[in-house]
Amino acid sequence: MLCKGYAASSGDAPLRPFTFERREPRMHDVLIDILFCGICHSDVHQARDEWGTSIFPMVPGHEIVGRVADTGAGVTRFTSGDLVGVGCFVESCRTCPACLAGDEHFCAEYPIMTYNAYQRDGTTPTYGGYSDKIVVDEDYVVRVPSELSPAAAAPLLCAGVTTYSPLRHWGAGEHSAVGVVGLGGLGHVAVKLAAAMGAKVTVLSSSERKRADAVRLGASDYAVTDGSDTRKRLASHFDLILNTVSATADLDRLMQLVAADGTMVLLGVADGPISMPATPFMKRRRLSGSMIGSMRETQETLDFCADRVRRVRCSGGRTHNRGSQHSGESPRSSTRAPNRGDRHAGSRAIESHGHVIYDTRMTSRMRIRHQE
Repeated sequence: MLCKGYAASSGDAPLRPFTFERREPRMHDVLIDILFCGICHSDVHQARDEWGTSIFPMVPGHEIVGRVADTGAGVTRFTSGDLVGVGCFVESCRTCPACLAGDEHFCAEYPIMTYNAYQRDGTTPTYGGYSDKIVVDEDYVVRVPSELSPAAAAPLLCAGVTTYSPLRHWGAGEHSAVGVVGLGGLGHVAVKLAAAMGAKVTVLSSSERKRADAVRLGASDYAVTDGSDTRKRLASHFDLILNTVSATADLDRLMQLVAADGTMVLLGVADGPISMPATPFMKRRRLSGSMIGSMRETQETLDFCADRVRRVRCSGGRTHNRGSQHSGESPRSSTRAPNRGDRHAGSRAIESHGHVIYDTRMTSRMRIRHQE
């Protein structure tokens, strides 16, 4: 079927209108009319070919929310009109140990990414959510709860599950001390989710300038990573640190803040190899990593946030976590666009709290901006 979107033709080219073909829905496929797509920082990296693996022309976007327009004859989980989401990958091998265990994002053959990849035939490129529609197998589609704003839900399909997954895996909760390194796209979602889980959250940042934002989002403490008192005050303090930045210079210093049997999880991708002394690990500290999340975890992320929204509404707007905003509305995106106009792939960037939402219902010229 003929689709319209916005594509980069090379690493130094701006996004321009692009017409391309998607497959017709197969037996288990869902055809989705895209309403919103978040603009992830990895979209910028890929469109600029900063990782050296870009496939052009490229239609970016893997934080997709839309409504089901049609389904294949074998689809059982969705019907026309359902509000659904598509995240970072659209297929996996389904037969390797990781897939059979429900960890499709760790697929031995590597999952087929929503864009900048090839489908199983090895020749057909995948195109992402900066477009008007997408066709995806139902097993790689999630249901967006009605409590969530579609625009607010979009970033949860990448940043949300990327932070939710390690928080759940390492047992963040009421008695946990959680540190979040960086308060950018991933970091601010991590703060909100960890606080909503009941953890005591400390933001670890390179300067004082984001302290007020950290407190507003739910952090109970804030520390400058190179501050003279941070190492003493927070030594061996954290059960879990989520490191959302790409820099490696402070890893040794940050590891000193992890408690015995605690873990620091790398979510940011460093440009080069990691080099650290062995000394910090002698206290049974662990250094690990995490990549997005499974389909199960993606649905859990949305359901968790929807549950928080329900609780806020039932309590008359009061929350029990430390943040002043409830976790069901990611501050990365909170602006709802006008009713659908031209069906051409939308092109206005709606920006809120440092994140940009690509609204397919608008027709002005596309702009991509990014800020922490």
